[in-house]
Amino acid sequence: MTAEQTGRIVGVFTTSHSPGITGFPERAEPAQRSAVEGAFAEVRRRVEELAPDAVIAVSVEHFTNFFLGNLPAFAVGTADSYLAPVTPEMGAFLGVAQHNHPGDPRLGDHLYRFALEAEFDPALVSGGLAFDENFCVPLKHIDPGARLPVVPVIVNGVNPPWPTAKRCYDFGRMIKAAVESQSHAQRVVVLGTGGLSHWVGMPESGAVNEEFDRDFLARLADGDPTRLTDYTQVQIDAAGNGAHEIRTWIVAAGAADAPFETLAYEPVPAWLTGTAVAAARI
Repeated sequence: MTAEQTGRIVGVFTTSHSPGITGFPERAEPAQRSAVEGAFAEVRRRVEELAPDAVIAVSVEHFTNFFLGNLPAFAVGTADSYLAPVTPEMGAFLGVAQHNHPGDPRLGDHLYRFALEAEFDPALVSGGLAFDENFCVPLKHIDPGARLPVVPVIVNGVNPPWPTAKRCYDFGRMIKAAVESQSHAQRVVVLGTGGLSHWVGMPESGAVNEEFDRDFLARLADGDPTRLTDYTQVQIDAAGNGAHEIRTWIVAAGAADAPFETLAYEPVPAWLTGTAVAAARI
């Protein structure tokens, strides 16, 4: 296998996935909505220009597929397609018509097997993995025609115990190595979705910890892995139980191995989330 034949990550992007972004965008201040939608449009433009063969999409899921009786730290999907979103009712809520999003089972299987060889132990989901806002919200903006094959990766960011920030970063580094060790998908984009600060089902719901969000984005922009991997549970708790979703961004940062630029950040209480879009400088 020559260097020209091996795969490589050609782009890495991270986004929030608040249901409000697509389900009730009008509740945000017009300038905030414009900034966020403009950033998504820029990501879509860049992805189209990169012309990837597949997208490895990293997110949490909200008890749509996994529950407290079986809640893996990491999971990899290897199906031919994915129901998006899981029900028509959720589709109406999200403003996303229910459809089947294409998968890339060959790349998914390679990533799963490579993870095992790298001494990670993700759950294997060979079928039945359905999307909620985790993937539906960003993909509506970035791939509205549902054309790009997706390998979904789930990271537990919804209920303790969580994988550490360092473990998440290392998982991202493993994704990069896995992509570079195969030739089926030569051009791969990594998409991390979740966060930033928000509280789910809590009295603080609707609050945004702007200080935490901006500090996290500054750490991404710095590109120093040690600043992204030294978070403690207590530090993240200060930004809400939903802030633990930043693990998906940390996985993406590991896959990028590069600083990020923030394309938009808006604290949007109406969307219940500190909302951001960023891109790696690779």
